[in-house]
Amino acid sequence: MKRMIVLVACLWIFTGCVNTEKAQQLSEKAKTMINEKGMTISERINVPEGYSRIEAEDNSFAEYLRNLPLKEHQAKVLYYDGKIKENFGVYEAVIDMEIGTKNLQQCADAVMRLRGEYLYQQKKWEEIYFNLTNGFRVDYCKWMQGYRVVVDGNKTYWEKKSPELNSYETFRNYMDFVFIYAGTLSLSQELQSVKLEEMQMGDVLIQGGSPGHAVIVVDMAENKETGKKLYLLAQSYMPAQEIQLLANPDKREISPWYVLSAEEKIHTPEWIFTKDDLMRFFNQ
Repeated sequence: MKRMIVLVACLWIFTGCVNTEKAQQLSEKAKTMINEKGMTISERINVPEGYSRIEAEDNSFAEYLRNLPLKEHQAKVLYYDGKIKENFGVYEAVIDMEIGTKNLQQCADAVMRLRGEYLYQQKKWEEIYFNLTNGFRVDYCKWMQGYRVVVDGNKTYWEKKSPELNSYETFRNYMDFVFIYAGTLSLSQELQSVKLEEMQMGDVLIQGGSPGHAVIVVDMAENKETGKKLYLLAQSYMPAQEIQLLANPDKREISPWYVLSAEEKIHTPEWIFTKDDLMRFFNQ
């Protein structure tokens, strides 16, 4: 009996050492994915061996996303009220972008914010528009002319209320209004479905509803020899919080990269999507 106990103890210690060594190896591999000094997504996140980043056209939405500025390495996500969202394996980096002090910029809102910010920087005013949950289309061009949307019960209409102005503050006020009356349901209805294998940077994994969720593809890489592709995801969540680059809970050794595959489900730290949830902006 004593010999048996000793044998079991030895096996337990051996197994524990093997598991510890394996965990350390995975941790070391994961570290190679991170350049702590990098201050944008493309600078901070390295690609695995054999992969290279997929080319993005100059001034494209894809180029904008992969060059989003980041807070310092190991920064914590902040909620709209300044409280900290502790990182329990949810995110690898934090996008350096203010979100205001109201509980507005949540999941679908963050996707719309990034799209709106890109178009605003490109001065493509006419392409900045989003639908409210009731289907009413809110164009930024109309907003900058001084018109504001009046929501009166079941009625929604424009009314001239301000002088014409196109400042960044005007744009942010516009986005905050959209956040109040739009969400995953309205956004999913104005996007077009795409096959998972046709994924591009700027595409959105989205499930419309209450609750629903949305994350956006902010970078991609490819192994030219095998044809395999990887991608990075970013999100906000509830309550409103800073946009974060998501960790990969299933493949820690290459986190935050996700493998583009034919698997039915896509596991993110706080939501599970399916391969049929991928969508794209029409004018992307």
